[in-house]
Amino acid sequence: MTPDITALPDLEAISHEAARWMVVGAREAALFTGRCTVALSGGSTPRRLYELLASEEYRDVVPWDVIEWYWGDERCVPPDHEHSNYRMAWDLMLGKAPVPVGNIFRMPGEARDHARAARRYENLLRDRLPDLAFDLVLLGIGSDGHTASLFPRSTALSERERLVLHTKAPKGSDSPDRLTVTLPMLAHARNILVLAAGASKRPIVEAVIRDPEAAATQFPIARVKTSGHLTWLVDATAGA
Repeated sequence: MTPDITALPDLEAISHEAARWMVVGAREAALFTGRCTVALSGGSTPRRLYELLASEEYRDVVPWDVIEWYWGDERCVPPDHEHSNYRMAWDLMLGKAPVPVGNIFRMPGEARDHARAARRYENLLRDRLPDLAFDLVLLGIGSDGHTASLFPRSTALSERERLVLHTKAPKGSDSPDRLTVTLPMLAHARNILVLAAGASKRPIVEAVIRDPEAAATQFPIARVKTSGHLTWLVDATAGA
């Protein structure tokens, strides 16, 4: 599956386009179903996006009351930990916007039994999303081509049935234990937006443009497929 790739000048431009994408997508989903389910990403790239959505420029046009917030992955740390994806989203966006507390469904990264925590979140998704489809999914790309916490050579990449797994980040990563949605879960999504910024992402973007199937043998992000819409926003240094 070849994504729709749009090149923009820099991270600021990417973040504004992503903010508009989220506003329009959330409003469209709410129009048809009365709510919008969003899976958020961690990492450094979406930080500016989260800031923008909670800023005066966008805050009043986001339908906060109908959006349900989920996560694509989480480090196995407490929610107030500096490496927590939940904490980043809370500090930059959710805690600064009129978000109903009951609309936030974070991954239980602090649980001692990681496998059980993954099962709990999977059960939550099956309960909250009968068709298993997020309306909007936000993903990033690591310099090794990973996305969410789906890393190269991970056994999680071969999962065909489970929606959420406990997995391990490569040696040297912060918080090696992770919870992550799987490729089957992502495949149900109605809209997926991938953000890529920085020169380290250029080989990945070029590989996907050149030969998506070959790229999928090396980079987990290239394995992400959906029956809905798959869009990448990349900056000038990441190429396109």
